Amino acid sequence: MDIELARTFLEISAAGTLVKAAERLHVTQATVSARLQHLESELNARLFVRNKAGTRLTAAGMALVPYATQLIQVWSQARRAVAAPQEQTVTLALGGEFSLWSAVLLNWLVALRTDRQDIVLRAHVDSAVGLLDSLQQGRLDMALLYSPLRRPGVINVLVLEEELVAVSTDPKQTQLTPENSIYVEWGPDFSAQHDKVRPELRAARTYIGLGPLALRFLLKAGGSGYFRTRAIAEHCAEGRLHRIPGAQTFSYSLYAAYSERTDPALVEWARARLVTAASEPVQGWA
Repeated sequence: MDIELARTFLEISAAGTLVKAAERLHVTQATVSARLQHLESELNARLFVRNKAGTRLTAAGMALVPYATQLIQVWSQARRAVAAPQEQTVTLALGGEFSLWSAVLLNWLVALRTDRQDIVLRAHVDSAVGLLDSLQQGRLDMALLYSPLRRPGVINVLVLEEELVAVSTDPKQTQLTPENSIYVEWGPDFSAQHDKVRPELRAARTYIGLGPLALRFLLKAGGSGYFRTRAIAEHCAEGRLHRIPGAQTFSYSLYAAYSERTDPALVEWARARLVTAASEPVQGWA
């Protein structure tokens, strides 16, 4: 099977529509449609059911997913091996969510490079979904995530346990209200937990989808919200932020995801360096 056909098939499966797959592949929708028709013709099987809502894998399509994923992974590994200098045959491709690059990914890369000069390091920043796609398709070996997301062929391990706590710029504030709160989008797990306890805070007048941006906004404009204990520790010590007494706390930890096809020895070495890097003081991690 052609590599581009396999990649296109997996992108359609992940995106759910031909239009979105075309955007992610940076080609036209007509090209995506032609590739899909070619692949279905080669396999003599219908891979997707198409309707107004998008595309859905058929039984044949679901059966093809692991083989297409394996093909992409092997091809990506081969390309990296060929591209690497002969004396540097070990390559480690890493990724992290956007708000983790300056906090943990940077420290991790420094720790890896300091420990080993012979390895080829590649780093990439993306959304959680994009990182998982890259892991499945062999473009990444390991990735940093806020939540463990399940995908075939991807393993999640806990790196650092963290909490989200309620803080305010006003030392006299005793509770969060929609009027004085910033609702920070920490993902579906947090939303599910938080909205059970304080559903009225969904109506907060300020909504920010990125933790570091929300923390900077809070420090400049004032108010309250939920943030990571490590991110607010220094600000609390300086008296710029204050824990709200009695407020509910939420678990929100750091995970490493890796492809099950990555060399186990390489994973163990990189994970050990990650644990050390994640424990170091960081700035800008909300």
